[in-house]
Amino acid sequence: MDIERINEYSDPRFTKEVLNQHGAFVADEKYPCSFRITGENTAEIDFHDYSEVMPLIDNFRFYAEHITTFCDKSGNIIAEFPKVKIFPLGIDLIQPSQFYVDRDKVNAVSDFIGSGDDIVIPVMKRDGRYISLDGHTRLYYAYTRGWKTIRAFEAEVNEYVLDFVQEAKKRGVLSVWDMALLSHSKYEIKWNKFCDDFFASKKENA
Repeated sequence: MDIERINEYSDPRFTKEVLNQHGAFVADEKYPCSFRITGENTAEIDFHDYSEVMPLIDNFRFYAEHITTFCDKSGNIIAEFPKVKIFPLGIDLIQPSQFYVDRDKVNAVSDFIGSGDDIVIPVMKRDGRYISLDGHTRLYYAYTRGWKTIRAFEAEVNEYVLDFVQEAKKRGVLSVWDMALLSHSKYEIKWNKFCDDFFASKKENA
């Protein structure tokens, strides 16, 4: 199955809530699949064939490992995974692995985040602090709201994350509030260029 994650915030195939939660996927270029987060570890799936939905669930959980129970629109459980241990974490203890934030994404998450308890991100513990592996937009939004604590879970680390952290530190990004807030177009250019150059260099040196 060919799976595409929709990262835009306007697509007539999906509700605004699903798009803002980054729960919009398309299978084989024609079958939309919606994941709507309904609780701390639950999500509702809307797909034309639930017997074929597991690859989409796996893809969704790559970005949201803490979601472990999936139901159809009637509330029937489709899939369950072992629950992930979630714990409170002060944002001052978090070292970002990214250095830019997209203003459009910050505006989008404001639609479904009401407190720090609504923010759950993957982290790794290192040198007395925690590295954020994802969820930088939500972290930045927490900072703008004056929230001191979010929630987190420890996750497996991609090998390149520590390289990203090293670069972040070189740029003076040591905490959530050090990340630069950019327009969507500037974010796309700056962040995508950094990632493209980084992985091209890795490939050349392999």
